[in-house]
Amino acid sequence: MTDFTYAVDADGVALITWDVPGKSMNVLSREAFALVEELIDRALADPGVKGVVITSGKKDFAGGMDLNVLASIRAEAGENPAQGLFDFTMNGHRIMRKMERAGMDPKTLKGGKPVACAINGTCAGIGTEIALATHRRFMTDNPKARIGLPEILVGIFPGGGGTTRYSRMVGAMAAAPVLLEGKMLDPVKAKGAGLVDEVVPAADLVARAKAWVLSATDADIVKPWDQKGWKMPGGAPYHPAGFMTFTGANAMVHGKTMGVYPAAKALLAAVYEGALVPFDTALRIEARWFVNVLMNPSSSAMIRSLFLNKQALEKGANRPSVPDQTVRKVGVLGAGMMGAGIAYVSAQAGIEVVLVDRDQAAADKGRAHSEGLLDKGMKRGKVTAEKKAEVLGRITATADLQALTGCDLIVEAVFEDVAVKAEMTQKVEAVVGQDCIFATNTSTLPITGLAKASARPEQFIGIHFFSPVDKMMLVEIIRGEKTGERAVAKALDFVRQIRKTPIVVNDARFFYANRCIIPYINEGVRMVREGVAPALIENAAKLVGMPLGPLQLTDETSIDLGVKIAKATKAAMGADYPNDEVDEVLFWMADAGRLGRKSNAGFYAYDDKGQRLGLWDGLSARYPEAEEQPDLAEVKHRLLFAQVLEAVRAFEEGVLTDIREGDVGAILGWGFAPWSGGPFAWLDILGAARAVELCEGLEAGFGPRFAAPKLLREMAATGETFYGRYGDGRKAAA
Repeated sequence: MTDFTYAVDADGVALITWDVPGKSMNVLSREAFALVEELIDRALADPGVKGVVITSGKKDFAGGMDLNVLASIRAEAGENPAQGLFDFTMNGHRIMRKMERAGMDPKTLKGGKPVACAINGTCAGIGTEIALATHRRFMTDNPKARIGLPEILVGIFPGGGGTTRYSRMVGAMAAAPVLLEGKMLDPVKAKGAGLVDEVVPAADLVARAKAWVLSATDADIVKPWDQKGWKMPGGAPYHPAGFMTFTGANAMVHGKTMGVYPAAKALLAAVYEGALVPFDTALRIEARWFVNVLMNPSSSAMIRSLFLNKQALEKGANRPSVPDQTVRKVGVLGAGMMGAGIAYVSAQAGIEVVLVDRDQAAADKGRAHSEGLLDKGMKRGKVTAEKKAEVLGRITATADLQALTGCDLIVEAVFEDVAVKAEMTQKVEAVVGQDCIFATNTSTLPITGLAKASARPEQFIGIHFFSPVDKMMLVEIIRGEKTGERAVAKALDFVRQIRKTPIVVNDARFFYANRCIIPYINEGVRMVREGVAPALIENAAKLVGMPLGPLQLTDETSIDLGVKIAKATKAAMGADYPNDEVDEVLFWMADAGRLGRKSNAGFYAYDDKGQRLGLWDGLSARYPEAEEQPDLAEVKHRLLFAQVLEAVRAFEEGVLTDIREGDVGAILGWGFAPWSGGPFAWLDILGAARAVELCEGLEAGFGPRFAAPKLLREMAATGETFYGRYGDGRKAAA
């Protein structure tokens, strides 16, 4: 079996069908690209073939290029990986350019054979780039289907001709949402954006494409940029309109990326430079910038974490070897925001849900949360009335614990209080079957302690969702001391069902994600107390790629929550508690009623509608800004190392057992500088020796919290990298 099949019908139309054996989604391999050329050559050489239609044998068209291909090419190229990647990329351009020119006379632009693309479902990456190289694109009218070029989201940009073709089709400004934001569009919007030419019923898709091929004229298959006198839509760079476009685009890209995402700058450069030269030269420029990005360690790290590692974790890289644990009926205890969110994503995934709260009104309110989200989906055209009824029909809201009978998984999301959780654990275990797995959704309370209330601690596990549940992709699964393998497998299978990304960590205070994000917040608050300008703190955070500065993040999560966590941590740690300086600031603000966004007063000032107006000027009255402010680099390093060193310690201690989970979890869980690939990837980019050197300077200036962990010092001495030693999932030595 091959990835592409070829058949010619009675009318002389060659149908090339993309259907990768053993895969649910078509991805383009190295060998398959060569086969595409063979089939195009075959069609062009056969006088009986009048044209070509390319389609898919699966429910979707394509998911893009297998990014492992790029890694293998780079490895095979030995001492000159850039040349190997460039040659591969240019060969792809040559194949698609051959399809685009379709055998036409290069002077008269006549005699070519029409090539159409019948896109029968979602189409991304190289699939979209192949479609753009054809002469007409037909797409199914399925509202769930999407088409786009999302490469920017994993640290690269469309390097198979998509950047050059699409920007020349619609202009740089109109192309920005697809190219620079990676937006995937539904069929109707895709037609409006010029990604497809016609949207047709699925039953008519291939027939319509074939009919067009048979009726197309020579003029129909000549791309605009191959015609004499072609001009860039919206204006070329030195055209008055184009000058304004590119100047604005440059500012927009820098404003959104803060200059730390190399792919965005490279993409814009490829469009800008390519617009000044003929099309084939522009493809060569695109290839050079594409390779430039591939050779950048930031892009390599993003690809590894956001594509390869993320995919491996979602496929069960660390799943115990136990039989399938698919969840059929889940009980959710607590119908507040977390419980309601868990109920919603479970019902969306086709799981029967029993949502329980103290009384019927509270349970109904939790179910109404799902209804509200579905209503929003209907307004955006993404949810039908039938789908809404189907999802809501899976959620039973009740105050009766007996309704939990038959559940194979319980997710408890009640108030963060040990006694309350213990009471619910015992009551529910008396109702559910002996095989039911009990999971607690807690962000701070140790799982081993909570499991003491359970009669079956081997079936007790932590499942930490992030808020808001419907949007946040990470789920942190926490093993208690007695948690069994089946409980871990059940949690992993559940997370797979609800289409989120899991990491599995061992039990410890704050687990992994909160353990790393709390020091980031604390470091920002410490700096306020020291007299560092709040604006410097917040902007330094954004300049290293954090989505929110530590002060804004504190406002969003609420200052009183920080106070509560601080009090509980101090009670547990006693004299070893290290954050009294931070507490001084947080407790003062809480006592003044400045609880963050929820009270419209925190580190930021807010208007009556809750919109941020800017940093609160009252901070400087209590903590005046120092006359001499620290270097920007120092502030950046304090904010980054506060998180990164905690990640290394978590790995050293065995809380985190796989650096892949550490990097994916950091990016998806709290937005750790995605350009870096995660804490461990960033340390590899920086180099362990340089990291230790910076730690020593920070430790001398600010204390032992910045002391380099033993593992980091060891790697600095040996010259090793984290991914060189642990990238295959190996654990740190005890």
